[in-house]
Amino acid sequence: MSGMERARPAASVGADGGAARRERLPAARRRRQLVVAAIELFGSQGFHETSMDDIADEAGVTKPVLYQHFPSKRDLYVELLESVGADLTAAVSRAAEREIVPSRRVLAAFTAYFRFVSEKTAAFQLLFGAGAGGTDDFAEVMRRFEDQLAGIIAGLIEAGADDDHRILLAYAIAGAAEIIARQWVLSATDHEPTASRLPLLDPAAGDILAGRLTDLMWGGLRSIPRGPHPG
Repeated sequence: MSGMERARPAASVGADGGAARRERLPAARRRRQLVVAAIELFGSQGFHETSMDDIADEAGVTKPVLYQHFPSKRDLYVELLESVGADLTAAVSRAAEREIVPSRRVLAAFTAYFRFVSEKTAAFQLLFGAGAGGTDDFAEVMRRFEDQLAGIIAGLIEAGADDDHRILLAYAIAGAAEIIARQWVLSATDHEPTASRLPLLDPAAGDILAGRLTDLMWGGLRSIPRGPHPG
């Protein structure tokens, strides 16, 4: 995924949409256009409140064109959950791998996480917002993503903990980042109560959040005693 979901697809521009609907695009570009439109709507409205008609209108195509690429709304949503989740985990992993000092690796990972939220807010909301990502219908997809993210975070933890303890800490850290990011989006939305789209987030504010969360987590990790827990 890219930050393109913030912009309304060019093919929907036009007084009556007629020219846009007649525009022929290569299959890959058309599919990308549909994905961009779907991320924007699912992210801002949620799964249940978004119809295939809505997505087709957003992309400036007819519904049969949309169904040529995605056989159902569920299939489309699952593909987006998987691809957006992969994008987020890859961004965090790449950022951490560029650093050698443990504390800076943690900071780089959180910075990448919050940059993703600011640059691809609709994609983040698709994963963690008030959509269907946490329901039983999509639980397996979300579990795979959460396991992958926790695995990456566990690799950043160099505290004196065994593997089970490290993965538990990783899930806790991932949960903290998610809650803070969701609150950040919600707070920005509250400042734009009449906006029909998700707010634009300041990347600099995300960097501050990354630094504060790093301070909290790094301080906590350093206090973990080596060896079995006394309890």
